[in-house]
Amino acid sequence: MKSFFIIGMGALGKHLCREFDKNNCEMMVADVDPDTLDELLPSVVSAKVCDCTKPDVLKSFGVDEFDACFVCVEKDFQACLEITDLLKELGAKKVYSAANRDVEEKFLLRIGADRIIYPERDVAAKVAGLESARNIVDCINLSEEYSIYEIEPLKEWIGKTLIELDFRNRYHINIIALKKEERVIPIFRSDYAFEEGEHLLVLGHMNDIKRMLK
Repeated sequence: MKSFFIIGMGALGKHLCREFDKNNCEMMVADVDPDTLDELLPSVVSAKVCDCTKPDVLKSFGVDEFDACFVCVEKDFQACLEITDLLKELGAKKVYSAANRDVEEKFLLRIGADRIIYPERDVAAKVAGLESARNIVDCINLSEEYSIYEIEPLKEWIGKTLIELDFRNRYHINIIALKKEERVIPIFRSDYAFEEGEHLLVLGHMNDIKRMLK
């Protein structure tokens, strides 16, 4: 079972707690405001009211034992910066830090944050990507450039095989699996012919996806 340390129980921190709880993960949470912790107690291993910008306080958590630490201090960038820096100094395996502006992202990466959580930008990018290209049903962002997309096959693909359509060479797209009635089925045969009513899970760059779905 994976374990996570979440600092800051604003909207982002609470959403992370709920999602990790659904996936049966262990969580330690901390915040300076006791009122933010009460509703999370049934879901977390431990909740502490404390100031994690203080080195001795943060050291007491044994941050190097968690699979990942999340700095979700949304309204105090200075505190977010200090906590991120301390976590890296204390040997945290992986640190995710929240940012609201590009300049904040730049500074957090400079001091060692492994990945930046940029809620508003990430949601905007996902929605814009989904709505600006036809036949895209959903996507999972893997990086700023590449994602896994769930797409509806174009009519002209029905009955044709992977060999005939040659997505990899023509569009630099990898077909990962099929999705039929919520079941995900890996594709191992290059002679598989697409059928109506199924979706494709594909890995690629948004520009290549749009070009493929023209």
